[in-house]
Amino acid sequence: MTDFFPHIPVLLDTSVEFLITDKSGIYVDTTLGGGGHSAKILQNLETDATLLGVDQDREAHKAAAEKIGDDSRFIPISGNFGYLKTIIPVQYHGNVSGILFDLGVSTHQIREPERGFSFQHDGPLDMRMSELSGVSAYDVVNSYDYEKLRDIIFHYGEERLSRQIAKEIINRRPIETTLELREAIESVLYGRHIIKSVARVFQAIRIEVNRELEVLKQGLTDALEIIQPGGRIVAISYHSLEDRLVKNFFRSGNFEGNVEKDFYGNPVTSVIMVTRQIITPSDDEIKKNPAARSAKLRVAEKTGSEE
Repeated sequence: MTDFFPHIPVLLDTSVEFLITDKSGIYVDTTLGGGGHSAKILQNLETDATLLGVDQDREAHKAAAEKIGDDSRFIPISGNFGYLKTIIPVQYHGNVSGILFDLGVSTHQIREPERGFSFQHDGPLDMRMSELSGVSAYDVVNSYDYEKLRDIIFHYGEERLSRQIAKEIINRRPIETTLELREAIESVLYGRHIIKSVARVFQAIRIEVNRELEVLKQGLTDALEIIQPGGRIVAISYHSLEDRLVKNFFRSGNFEGNVEKDFYGNPVTSVIMVTRQIITPSDDEIKKNPAARSAKLRVAEKTGSEE
């Protein structure tokens, strides 16, 4: 097995500070990764607290276990955070004090060529965050028709040359590796921002493979159901598609951002924003960890009202 590349937790102190409102409470880290955020959360909790660490990647669980060690407050949960209501034991439902989402791809997944996430290393077209996922990047690249491929690149990658890129990918089929895909993309690009466009296309395919936006919607919806009134949801996103969903949900309790109002015009929602402004990493953090540069942190709190 490849060595686990450590993932540097982004906005570590800030996210944990916002998350913890009860040092003896129950918390959920929905994106356990290498255990960086979870270890910090545990440092700030009392001995009678509980932390559930969720991840669908077996290698992440192994790395987190090494980092956290034998801590009776920590309970590892294997599964996708899009199914929180199912994978979190029912006795915790309605009793959770805080839930953390650190979205995106971990350093380990990017740096392990066999996972197929990176256009910097040659590897198979995979991009699955879990071996349980059905569709791989190979399937998307080599079997999707032109319209579907174009739309994924345009909507999930926000890439203006989606038509040309989709046509070139189809012309070069079969495409077997990440570097072959990169060559196909670059062949129709021009200007100073070629690498950014390549990154956008890889992002688009990764989002499609892992159904990331659908999973995020369901994860946030489930989080609001299992958390207690006054409990907090902290979300760190890395691209505008994720951040838009988080912002709308935290503002209104739905993904369209439509705030319902009562007869008197007062807003009726089961969640309120704690942070009115986006919180971003400091220049110093970005210098130490360039992967943090696009991170945006938002915090919401469940109100006492129920849907």
